[in-house]
This record gives sequence, C-alpha cells and structure tokens, in this order.
Amino acid sequence: MTTELDVTLPDGRTVHAYDTGGTGLPVLWQHGTPNIGAPPVPLLAAAERLGLRWVGHDRPGYGGSTPLRGRAVGSTAFDVAAVADALGLDRFALMGHSGGGAHAVACGALLPDRVLAVVDVSGPAPYPAAGLDWFAGMGPAGAGSLRAALGGRTVKEEFEATVEEMPDFTAGDEEALAGEWSWFLDVVRPALTGGPAALIDDDLALVAPWGADPAAVAAPTLVVHGADDRVIPAAHGEWMASQIPRADLWVVPSHGHISVLGHGVAALEWLADVTR
Repeated sequence: MTTELDVTLPDGRTVHAYDTGGTGLPVLWQHGTPNIGAPPVPLLAAAERLGLRWVGHDRPGYGGSTPLRGRAVGSTAFDVAAVADALGLDRFALMGHSGGGAHAVACGALLPDRVLAVVDVSGPAPYPAAGLDWFAGMGPAGAGSLRAALGGRTVKEEFEATVEEMPDFTAGDEEALAGEWSWFLDVVRPALTGGPAALIDDDLALVAPWGADPAAVAAPTLVVHGADDRVIPAAHGEWMASQIPRADLWVVPSHGHISVLGHGVAALEWLADVTR
C-alpha cells in the first residue's frame, strides 16, 4: 500500500511524496514528463519480491508540489534529499524514466554520499552534449517540443497552446500502453489537470544547463534504452553511459520509449544485486 505525505522545505515549498513503506532498500522513483511521482504500479510486485521500497515525489508544479519557476534538472536533488530526510532514509537508490532518467542521474551526481545506485531508463543526455547530434533520430513531436523549449519560455508556452501532434511512440509502445503500462494514464492525467506549466518547466530545464555533471556520478549506474526509441533516441543513452564511470548499458533491440519498461523487472534485479 502506498501512503502519501507532504514535506515542507526550508524555502517554504511543499513537496508531495509517496512511500510504499517497509524496511528494504529505498528506490526513489523519478517520474517522466508529464507525470506525477506515484511509484510504477507494474513494478510493485517485483520490488516487493526483491525487498525494495518505492519512494516517489511530484516535481515542482506537478500534483501536490509547489511550482518552482526556473528550476534546473539538478534542483531535484534538494527535493529528493528533503523527502529522504523526512522519511529517515540515509542512503538510497534512484530509478527514473524518460525525463526522470535525467533527474535520477543528476541526483547521483549531486548526492554521491547518499546514492547507492542509479537506473536511467529512456533518459535524455544534457543539451548540448559534446559529440552527440542531440536531435538526430527524434520524432517530429518530441523534436518540435524541445526545439520550442530552446526558444525560451514564451516560445514554449506558445507551442504548448497550439500543439496537436501525438508522441512519437512505436507500435510496441502503443501495445505496452494498452497493456500493463496503461498505468501511465493514472499519472499523466493528474499531471495535466493544472495545465502545461510543469511540463514547460521540465522541458526548459532539460535543454538548459543541468547544474549536474553525469561524469560525477560515482555510484553503479544502469542505462536502459530501446533501440527503436523515437522520443529520446538510443544515442542519448549511449552517450550517457559513456560519461558515467561505472555505467552498464542495455540497448534493447526492437523496443521503444515505453515498451522498454518491459525490462524494468530485470533492471530492478540488477539494482538489488549491485546494492547487496
């Protein structure tokens, strides 16, 4: 059973958090864009079997968390630390999907004394990333959205007010979303009830300086990417794994941005093994 709590930060902001409880290794879930931070239901049973405890939180502006205009990807480390402190968690692992993968990596870089391991699934590399053609292989919806973010807040707001394109999902992604990963509807819908402001903040942060260097991640890290991903192409995961000193890379053939989460149980098994 997942319980919810509000954590008040020193700056007066509220961070809304989620906790499955228990005494196992905490895995702090970093949600994608646009989602709220409830832990991934399709992976709850595997986590329980492996003795893992899910903790999540809504990034600023999503769900019950106070907006933070101009936030950086690295800003999430302060919120993660505050949630962990409120729950009495000294050390923990992180797992993130999509935009959440970037936030998980940033926490690994900025909280080296607390982070035991990181799993980055379908996450983007920083913009710009030396040697990476950042937009190559990205579908028109994602590329258009992130190019708009590069234009600044006003351009991004105008884009979100008029965009009609659907995400660049593969047929396998659509199949996953029609199956057990239909769970995403439960975290996307509430993330958008207040409009696109938090999504805009997320995308602006992704293409701005992160305030965190992937090369500073000291913990063992698993980078998982679908070879056919058109939302965040696999080259991003390959670049990220090349920068993180202790990274393992899984590029999964014939999988896209969502369908690769079918390997989420194996990723949790990796995490449980590497943190023993």
